[in-house]
Amino acid sequence: MEDFRNLFRLIISCLLICCVFFTNVNKSFADSEITLNEQKKEIKRSLESLQDFDYQTWQIIVYPSPNESKNLILRIVGYPGSLRIDHPTKLIVESGIKNWNLKDITKNSKIKLETLNDSVAEFDLSTIVADLDKNRPLRLKLPGLINDLPIPPYLVSEWRSLAEQK
Repeated sequence: MEDFRNLFRLIISCLLICCVFFTNVNKSFADSEITLNEQKKEIKRSLESLQDFDYQTWQIIVYPSPNESKNLILRIVGYPGSLRIDHPTKLIVESGIKNWNLKDITKNSKIKLETLNDSVAEFDLSTIVADLDKNRPLRLKLPGLINDLPIPPYLVSEWRSLAEQK
C-alpha cells in the first residue's frame, strides 16, 4: 500500500510540473492581432505587456500608420491614473552602440487625441526598424517615466515582420 501511495504522489507531481511548464509557454511570444480600422480594412498589429526595471508595467503596441502605409507607430501605454505623460516628449531607444531619439507624434491626429488618455504616447518607429538588420534587444527610455524598458529580440522580430508585410 505504501508503494502505491508513493507512485501516486510521483505521478501527480509530474503532472503538476508539466502543467506549469506548458501553461507558461504562451508568455514568451508577442501577441499579434488583426483588427479593423475605420475603413473596415484589416490591420495587423503587435501587442505586448512588459515591465521596466522599476517594476512598472507598460503595454507596447506597434501598428502601421493609417496616414502613411510605410510607417510603423509605437504606442506606449501606462496604467491609467497612475501617471501623466506630458506632450511633447522624446523616446530614447538604445541597441548596443546605436541610439535613436524619437519625437512624440501623439498630438498629430485630432481623432487620436480625443480618444487617448494622459498615460499614452506615440512615436514613429520606422527609422529604427529600417536601421536594424538583426533582431537585437532594445532599451526604451522615456525621461521622467521609464528609466529602462527592455524590448526582447522576439518582439523586435515581430516589429520587423510587420514592416515587411506592408
